[in-house]
Amino acid sequence: MAKTLQTTSVGSFPKPPSLQAARARFRRGEITRDELRAAEREATRTVIAVQEDLGYDVLVHGEMERGDMVAYFAENWSGFTESLPVRSYGNRYYRKPIVEAAVGNGGRAGLTVESWRFASQLTAKPVKGMLTGPYTICDWSYNAYYPDRRSLVLALAELVHEEAKALENAGAEYIQIDEPALSVRPEEIDLAIEAMDIVTRGLRAHTVSHVCYGRFESIYPRLLDLPVDQLDLEAANGHYALLDLIGRYPWPHNKELALGVVDVHSHRTESVDEVKAGIRRALEIVPADKLYIDPDCGLKTRTWDEALAKLTVVAEAARAVREEAGWA
Repeated sequence: MAKTLQTTSVGSFPKPPSLQAARARFRRGEITRDELRAAEREATRTVIAVQEDLGYDVLVHGEMERGDMVAYFAENWSGFTESLPVRSYGNRYYRKPIVEAAVGNGGRAGLTVESWRFASQLTAKPVKGMLTGPYTICDWSYNAYYPDRRSLVLALAELVHEEAKALENAGAEYIQIDEPALSVRPEEIDLAIEAMDIVTRGLRAHTVSHVCYGRFESIYPRLLDLPVDQLDLEAANGHYALLDLIGRYPWPHNKELALGVVDVHSHRTESVDEVKAGIRRALEIVPADKLYIDPDCGLKTRTWDEALAKLTVVAEAARAVREEAGWA
């Protein structure tokens, strides 16, 4: 069976110590932006090499050029200013964007193309283009300009669509649009679907949307109507309760599932047997050729060693299940 139980990652990797040091030096004005970019590229080389060595099928570039997944776009688009630091969770803070004017990209779509193109040149395997979805950008920003949330979400959807088209035109085969905020307000699921329809309009690339740590029961099975080819959902953090929910409904023939099988908010490294058990449970619900295996979410909250350990377990477990089933 071709292309069965493919492995991938959700997006972000932890910044290696060398890049952390370079970012600190840049903030202090000790190195130039070009020198910082060189450090980001060196870290990207490492991220790609790690995934190649572990045998991953669909790679990510690790988002070495980004701090926060929403602030990165707000810092580079017009219409945004930034707040004082806001606590997101634990001891992590970010500057929450404030929408104070009409959002736009100044007619220059393709903010993410350079980093994607650099990473894709390092491997023969597909590298996902990574975007943050319009609903999440709205939900994680303060709206001080648009008359309502819907107006802001749909304006952002047009911008994200332009970014997606730029990635596709550059050659991206997979484009992931992250919507972790999607289940925060279940009454707005129709708006999120409407916005994603704008984002993915006319795209030929394989589209993915990642939704994590949400109240899936409040938006499922409506979530299946999100107009993307693949849903990427966390399962390990909730002890695979997600699979009980998914199993109540027939899995649609035109949709793939990327299943999170290691908890990126835990320091503990899962065993290969634990992950294999989760994969086998999923295979009772989702056909093998529709199932991808990955971590629950981005890995940037882990140390470098923890991230490598979790990625290794994912790769080993998926490989073992394929071999045991005769799919290798």
